[in-house]
Amino acid sequence: MDVIQHQDPTGQTMVARWPQSGTSAIKIGSQLVVEESQQAVFFRDGKALDTFGPGRHTLATQNLPFLTELLGLPFGGKSPFQAAVVFVSAKTFLDLKWGTKEPVMFRDAELAMVRLRAFGKFAVRVRDAQLFVNGVVGTMGVYTTDGVEDYFKDVIVARLNDLLGENLTSIFDLPKVYDELGVGLKARVADDFGKYGIELVDLFLGAITPPEEVQKMIDERAGMAALGDMNAYLKFKAAQAMGDAAVQGGGGEGGGAVASGMGVGVGAGLGMMLPGMMKDAMQGGGTAPPTPPAAPAAAAPGAADPPAATPPPAAGPPTDEAAEGSAAFCHQCGQKLPAGARFCPACGNRVAE
Repeated sequence: MDVIQHQDPTGQTMVARWPQSGTSAIKIGSQLVVEESQQAVFFRDGKALDTFGPGRHTLATQNLPFLTELLGLPFGGKSPFQAAVVFVSAKTFLDLKWGTKEPVMFRDAELAMVRLRAFGKFAVRVRDAQLFVNGVVGTMGVYTTDGVEDYFKDVIVARLNDLLGENLTSIFDLPKVYDELGVGLKARVADDFGKYGIELVDLFLGAITPPEEVQKMIDERAGMAALGDMNAYLKFKAAQAMGDAAVQGGGGEGGGAVASGMGVGVGAGLGMMLPGMMKDAMQGGGTAPPTPPAAPAAAAPGAADPPAATPPPAAGPPTDEAAEGSAAFCHQCGQKLPAGARFCPACGNRVAE
């Protein structure tokens, strides 16, 4: 008794033909074993005559009515017939990958034209075995997921370009529309899969990214936005670069000399910049330092000398008239009293206050 069956140890075979090329003689009464995750399409004379589901099937005129016309009475109903069986896997094939081979151009509202790369995964299964075999596989002996992956990843990328152009204005909005883009992309490509007898079970949008150089520019922009002050950021970067150059030493004596020279030059430059930085910092939130008095302007050559300032008169010793004007005398004897005396040194009378 002949047994016709196929088992796939790789798990990646979508279609396997028995025999792998042409047809083979199948006797009435042969056993056709179809696994739980398979369908078997019976071919004769290049036409798909019937599809068998999971289970053991005895090939007889009862389950193959078309054989009745083929069997000749001279063979007693046991004559062989030429046919082929195509086993189609009905399981879901996961972890199929898609992605852009080359960056696609996108008109961004903030970055103008930018190139984008995108990638993701998808999962499929064969929904209509006869349609899939006749439309995709043909007479190939074995058909794996590589064929589906190679073709449909280009279809997905083509539909993604349209979707991005219609629903996205800037790549900065991507984080909040990933799910919507994934659902929309799956809906757009589902018909492309369906017309070949394939059901698109899942489609995931892994990431949409600009080239590495654009990512660096975006990171720089985000850093400046975090600082909040472009002028302060530029000054900070300049001071940081000079400081790094000053402390960076080279190898050997020559390197040390170069580093020393750089340190002197950078120090001088930093000294010239620091007053301006401090001034800006003080104007930003502190109190301005006191302004020193301005130096007198230098006289122009040939101009007349300015008049010299007159010095104040020097204080000299007190004159006799001044001493006499301020002296007191005793009202009893008329004797001159010393300063601060309360009694007359001549007559002893009390001095009137």
